[in-house]
Amino acid sequence: MENILALSNQSISDAYKQYAHCIFLYIYYKVEDEELSHDLVQDTFLRLITYRGEICLHTVKHLLYIIARNLVNDYLRRYYKTQEVINEVYENTRMEACEIESILYAKEICVRELEVVSRLPVRRRKIYELVRFEGEDTTEIAAKLSLSVRTVENHLFISRKEVRNYMKQCI
Repeated sequence: MENILALSNQSISDAYKQYAHCIFLYIYYKVEDEELSHDLVQDTFLRLITYRGEICLHTVKHLLYIIARNLVNDYLRRYYKTQEVINEVYENTRMEACEIESILYAKEICVRELEVVSRLPVRRRKIYELVRFEGEDTTEIAAKLSLSVRTVENHLFISRKEVRNYMKQCI
């Protein structure tokens, strides 16, 4: 029964000398990281050491490859799961950053709009504010300010044009 091997320090040392490089190449092909491959080779032989059964000399190599394959699969499963989580966190952070950025841009645009509106002549500013911020229509404004609808529309047209030109410069 020479083919059956109870694991000893000498037999593991012999298996390491004989198969470590092959196992390394196998693992490196799968994970493409040299340091990680060396670590997984060590883990493979540590698992072999903790194996409690008897091993046939002809199957040590196969057992090592099975252990290495399982370790690589476990690593890759954890790696891809981690990548999923990282991507999800990144996307959520990016979306939140975009939302915050949009809010800041909107506030900046509002500040710029108020800045240019404050420079308009009094009547034009009043008409613009009533339409833009209070939602009134030109006929209501004309009646309120005792102006013709046409005059209100002209003031509104000019004020919108000035605001638009100023905003183009800011953007």
